[in-house]
Amino acid sequence: MRAVIHHEFGEPSEVLTVEDVALPEPGEGEVRIRTLLSPIHNHDLWTIRGTYGFKPELPARAGTEAVGVIDALGEGVERFQVGQRVASGGSFGAWAEFFVAKAAGLIPVSDDIPDEVAAQLVSMPFSAISLLETLALSEGDWLVQNAANGAVGRLVAQLAAARGVNVVGLVRRAAGIDELAALGIGNVVATDADGWVAQVRSIVGDAPIRVGVDSVGGRASGEVLSLLAEGGTLVVFGAMQSPVMELASGDVIFKQATVKGFWGSPVNAAMPREQRRALFGELVSRIQDGSLTLPVEATYTFDEARAASAANFEPGRSGKILLRP
Repeated sequence: MRAVIHHEFGEPSEVLTVEDVALPEPGEGEVRIRTLLSPIHNHDLWTIRGTYGFKPELPARAGTEAVGVIDALGEGVERFQVGQRVASGGSFGAWAEFFVAKAAGLIPVSDDIPDEVAAQLVSMPFSAISLLETLALSEGDWLVQNAANGAVGRLVAQLAAARGVNVVGLVRRAAGIDELAALGIGNVVATDADGWVAQVRSIVGDAPIRVGVDSVGGRASGEVLSLLAEGGTLVVFGAMQSPVMELASGDVIFKQATVKGFWGSPVNAAMPREQRRALFGELVSRIQDGSLTLPVEATYTFDEARAASAANFEPGRSGKILLRP
């Protein structure tokens, strides 16, 4: 079978290649899945660079999420059957014609959910809803987030709105305001404009901003922290711009702020099964009623993986980049 491989860590647009590899066999409690579509996530590309929390041995496969059709069952698998369409998140090596996944982590996909939606159902949407769940915000509370026009930013805004939580989104360019408005997402401010902090305050009024989500790093981390109310919490979700956060000590001290990280993988692994099931049910419900959208920007073949990874970072992208065998 064919799979996307890299023999060294580096820019995905330079190191990715497609090679013939052995067809994997599912072990106990596992299934083999024939890949239909797989999304490109930032953490996939950071892994290829060697800068993520997980660093595979070289030569390494790539990709972590996909929708596909079960091709073979390992010993002890009873809940699934060959030919069934499933979504899988956290299955390393998903950018291949076939990959092996643990049956316990698979999500059956109903016929009314298109492949393009099912391919990106798990990682980002579930991380976004898990993040909201851990924040314990109540209806009417305010949250501020940067990278508001990124995949997670859009999902958090839509899911929060459905729960009655207010969100102020920060983007780094004015065009991002219109891009989000086209998706029905408002309360967005561009930080490249003069007086952007005052714009945030005019949106929020006298209400306290309880939580800030930082996905950028660098100076942007401190900008989010500066907007929080006393006793607020800064949650670090990513580091798109810089792995170093620039925080004013005065904001931390005098706001008595809490700064903590969020990594979806261990949070979701530790989550009780019933809670996971309920959150997935909420995601599917939001998709079906249209309050949650998972748009696709473009679809590339495995042979175009280098170009696809470069397209992932193009400004103005309104949806996910997908790969297909």
